[in-house]
Amino acid sequence: MNPQALAHLSALRAFEAAARHMSFTRASEELHVTPAAISHHIRQLEDWLGTKLFVRKPRAVELTQAGQALLPGVRDGLGQLAGAVERVRRRGDRRQLVISMAPSFAAKWLVPRLEGFRRICPEVDVRIDSNSRVIDFARDGVDIAIRYGDGAYPDFVVEPLVPYRNFPVCSPQLLEDGPPLRVPADLARHTLLHVHWLSGDATSPEWAMWLKAAGAEEVDWSRGPVFNDEANAVAAALAGQGVALVNGVLVGDDLSSGRLVRPFELELAHDGYGYWLVIPPALMEEAPVKAFHDWLLTEVERSTALPGSCVAAV
Repeated sequence: MNPQALAHLSALRAFEAAARHMSFTRASEELHVTPAAISHHIRQLEDWLGTKLFVRKPRAVELTQAGQALLPGVRDGLGQLAGAVERVRRRGDRRQLVISMAPSFAAKWLVPRLEGFRRICPEVDVRIDSNSRVIDFARDGVDIAIRYGDGAYPDFVVEPLVPYRNFPVCSPQLLEDGPPLRVPADLARHTLLHVHWLSGDATSPEWAMWLKAAGAEEVDWSRGPVFNDEANAVAAALAGQGVALVNGVLVGDDLSSGRLVRPFELELAHDGYGYWLVIPPALMEEAPVKAFHDWLLTEVERSTALPGSCVAAV
């Protein structure tokens, strides 16, 4: 570690804020200092580095090549520092546990069951960070992640939770009031609800694959509403707007309650894909993390069993 770099920590914060906003004025507002102070910090940093970091124009600033090279490292370093400070700050009598996961898994599976964890660990405050972006545990202050993918998360403790099992669902009212839905070819007369994730790290469920496995390739699957979150596709199916192809774990409660039904038993299984529990090894010995880890694995085993079905690999 270079102690001189730490001596310029304020200047590095000023540089990161100015580079992010491309404005000394907006950086000063964020850091609650004057624009002149931001300019002074950056000149100090430039003098120490021996190179210009910004091109100063009458109404704007631009990063130089050196500034562009410096920014990612500074941003990551400050983020990790902030995350480490926040993690230590949260350690107290009432420990906050930050859990990151896709919005669909949070809404349709975890949140309805979270009271069970609160009953066994009432001293732990859980904060749900529902997003599908790639996270940095230290920078983002995250303790535990639940991610959908192939389980390739090197350097982390990884536990499989629920495998990929996708099948069509719809409301019982749709079966009663809509066109017949007795064989897969009947889907040609129904609205297909699609899920297309914006994230590129996992495979979205595709009607084309299911229809091929069902021997109904003649059905035009290209039409219908598209959602980037499975919970929204499930909501549309609950409202009787069509037939959704979704991950079984997200609709287990709706199927058990009769709010949704499965018109067909055929489901897609994509080997290796599913939901995974991901934890930094250094956090595994922390009591709240270990408690959530154990509770979650038990709850998954207890509550996600689905009736036997005809499974097709994709």
